[in-house]
Amino acid sequence: MEEPHVSTVEDWARAYLSSPSLAYKCAPPPWPESWSEGDASSDLRPVRPPELVVTRDKPKSVKLGGVKNPRTRAELIHKFWHHELQAAELMCWAVLRYPETPRDFRRGLLRIARDEIRHMALYAEHLQLLGYELGAFPVRDWFWERVPTCRNALEFVAFLGMGLEGANLEHTERFAGWFRAVGDERGADIQDQVGREEVAHVRFATRWFREWTGDVDFDAWCAQLPPPITPLLLKGKNLRWDLRRKAEMPDPFLEQLEAWLPTAQGPR
Repeated sequence: MEEPHVSTVEDWARAYLSSPSLAYKCAPPPWPESWSEGDASSDLRPVRPPELVVTRDKPKSVKLGGVKNPRTRAELIHKFWHHELQAAELMCWAVLRYPETPRDFRRGLLRIARDEIRHMALYAEHLQLLGYELGAFPVRDWFWERVPTCRNALEFVAFLGMGLEGANLEHTERFAGWFRAVGDERGADIQDQVGREEVAHVRFATRWFREWTGDVDFDAWCAQLPPPITPLLLKGKNLRWDLRRKAEMPDPFLEQLEAWLPTAQGPR
């Protein structure tokens, strides 16, 4: 399939979203140097390659015992690959959706998209080692169901960067332990690597949140989460204080995040 012609960063972001090619999603060309600085694009959704079957069914919960089955591990890896794809796409979406933001912010989004695409390659390679190909399992575009409800870039960094990517600091540790427990050392190593590299993504979001609000305040962060999202979704069972501190989340913020319970707080 012929690659789309792009001359600006915005063209590149739009091409990544709109490409129906799985190969293009996995390995797009470098983005151009020039910017068009156009109007905000609000009605953008990704085109799914024909290899990917989208479902709205909620995934079945997986427990440690289940990952002994290579097919179950493959299904998890495929899910993680799709998470990375959605994250890369949403960085492109934000470049187009928030053209009023500083260019340094939008450059940072592109760098994060590049990292997510690199993570996709790690997951795709391991999926093949387990005997499966991309598209072997249905995918759910849950990130796309929720993140575009963010009305501005502040809500975007609060939800996706500090929230979803922040929670991945805990989730990667948990799944690395599970994979290692069943002898899948490569799968565990990938989880460890992704977790380490997510720190920079969370730090990017935390810094911009501080830039735009003056502080990293827990209540201010909660106020930027699009309903019905609450902090409960945006943390793992055992908070990674070490990694979240590296992401410049202050201790008072982490104390409140760790202690947050819906029964104690009531509806936001």
